[in-house]
Amino acid sequence: MILEIVQYGHPALRAKGSRIEKIDSNIRQLAEDMLETMVDADGIGLAAQQIGRPIQMCVVDVAGVSDRPSALRINGQAVDIEDHMPLILINPEVETFGKSRSGVEGCLSFPGLRGDITRPYSVKVKAKTLDGDITFEADGLLARAIQHEHDHLHGLLFIDRMEPTQRKELEPKIEMLHQR
Repeated sequence: MILEIVQYGHPALRAKGSRIEKIDSNIRQLAEDMLETMVDADGIGLAAQQIGRPIQMCVVDVAGVSDRPSALRINGQAVDIEDHMPLILINPEVETFGKSRSGVEGCLSFPGLRGDITRPYSVKVKAKTLDGDITFEADGLLARAIQHEHDHLHGLLFIDRMEPTQRKELEPKIEMLHQR
């Protein structure tokens, strides 16, 4: 089922998500609905906060994105990203490393708004999935998407990471979204 994506100004977007203690049929259905919603919106990531549910779950899928490369390593071995997408991450712990790089980001909760965000190029992730625990490292777009969604799980938004001058330039658009 396609869910409504809340927009900037909704209180769930600033809420730190509660941990998920039990993966039951409701969580499984929510994950499926979030994936369907993300695909329908042409996104590569979606956090539960963006559908009004402040819990620690997000979905990410960078399969088929060729203009912004990604890499994925499990147990130190490079694996084919296509074989591991989509990712459903529950209670993720994210550690960043590597040089930081600037890149354009958008957000499904900020339709039409994009900005340059500087983030570390790589992440190490430890999380639960619907089928058990997972630990992996990622680079590039996948690492950026995971950091973006992980921020959502803690009530942080990509506009919070913008350089002050860029944020000031975009403030009229941000305010229009907030007033909707």
